[in-house]
Amino acid sequence: MRAMVAPKKLAKGTLVMVGVVLDRSTPESFATFEQAIAKLKFVLDCHLVAGDFDYFLKIRVGDMEDFNRIHGEQLIALPGVRQTRTFFVMKEVVDNAPLEF
Repeated sequence: MRAMVAPKKLAKGTLVMVGVVLDRSTPESFATFEQAIAKLKFVLDCHLVAGDFDYFLKIRVGDMEDFNRIHGEQLIALPGVRQTRTFFVMKEVVDNAPLEF
């Protein structure tokens, strides 16, 4: 069971997507990163992806200043992180839509 909570009510109204590139593409580096990212409460989703990034993160923060602090203190300090690219969401058009069969 999951509760739907309005992010702004929790002072987490800013949605940020972050592409992460690791310094090595090995099973060990992926596993180490995944164990570390799973402990971060501000990360809503973490997906291993194909393409320009190794992982794509969905993060909720209070504002840009909040993200800047988190980025500098925690994200770039994660094991194996070589590069991040940040995308601030301007408008949530479809979010968490139900899966239909």
